[in-house]
Amino acid sequence: MHNQQQNHNLQGSSQIPASVSHGGHEMFDAHEAISGLAGCLEQSLLYEQHIQDPELKAILQKQKTYLTQTYNTIVSVLQTGQEPNIKTQTYNMPESNNVLYGMKPTQPKVPVQSSSELNDQCISKFMMGNLKSSASIFTMSALEMTNPVMRRVFADSVPNIIEMAYEVFLYQNKHQYYQVPQLKEEDMQIYMNSFSHVQNTMPH
Repeated sequence: MHNQQQNHNLQGSSQIPASVSHGGHEMFDAHEAISGLAGCLEQSLLYEQHIQDPELKAILQKQKTYLTQTYNTIVSVLQTGQEPNIKTQTYNMPESNNVLYGMKPTQPKVPVQSSSELNDQCISKFMMGNLKSSASIFTMSALEMTNPVMRRVFADSVPNIIEMAYEVFLYQNKHQYYQVPQLKEEDMQIYMNSFSHVQNTMPH
């Protein structure tokens, strides 16, 4: 009797239309990821008021436009389970890949004590934090999605969020908000040469 009941439940679950089928775990992950993305968009409204550098404002606005479309695409897939009308777009940053290496002395940092003290360094740090959070939750969500369209939208969005975070990093680095220390050359060589290739890569 127990087996018959179990089979009945399995058959019942298959009656859900394939176009809107989502697992429970998937729904929780998607809800968290979408809520986080909505938070990024809402916070950008606050950040924009405090930005002084037109370059940083342009980055924020471009990323906000892209993330808004991403949000709409994900919501569409969540509600229909089908291919969205607007597919995941590719985010291209205009920045070069030049990174400034080395450290320069700076004053010790303390958290600002009023909103009037918020500056471009603070804002770019907030932007980076939001992007890192979204990249992480999108990746974790995509790993266990049951709906193939939903999984692909989340997975395809991750490289674009990485590109946005890299764009913010390059901005921070250029303005010495994000300094990049290096190891001594001999130490770096030790790390670079600490692994070797596997010689036989042919299947048996």
